[in-house]
Amino acid sequence: MYSLNDQIRRASRAVSASIAEAWRGRKYEAVFVNKLNEAEREAAETQTWLEYAVKCDYLDRKEGARLFRASDRGIGKLVKMGNEPGRWILAKSRPRS
Repeated sequence: MYSLNDQIRRASRAVSASIAEAWRGRKYEAVFVNKLNEAEREAAETQTWLEYAVKCDYLDRKEGARLFRASDRGIGKLVKMGNEPGRWILAKSRPRS
């Protein structure tokens, strides 16, 4: 149980860290999208560990489903941002003449 708890904690923390890196790297579209993809992968990993927790009876099925749905909504937002990066990328400043 401790090991599974640790995996969930690590993966979920990696989601927020990747989002922070994406936000700070939004000057460059490729960096932004890559970091969002990393966050999406970590969120999917978190969901996998939640499924294990439910199957091993470490987590109540209802609570597991609630957490999974919340994670799914977050993943959906990450996908949308990654598919429409232009809305989030910083505008390049023009040199002053």
